[in-house]
Amino acid sequence: MTRNNENFWENVARYPRYMITFILGTFYAIYTWLKPLAKQPVTLVAIVGLLVSMVLFTIFTLRAMLGVSAV
Repeated sequence: MTRNNENFWENVARYPRYMITFILGTFYAIYTWLKPLAKQPVTLVAIVGLLVSMVLFTIFTLRAMLGVSAV
């Protein structure tokens, strides 16, 4: 039984590293996909506007769902 517990905690300890690797890999893939598009100023403005609007939409949606009022 103790051997199974050791394996369990060893696997649990690996998840934060996996999560960080997954998030960094996702951001890197998106960056390499958007990098050629950012060479034109008009496209860069559109990309930045889209990213800002997505972040704001997420923030406002979570505030409304959680009932958090702006102070």
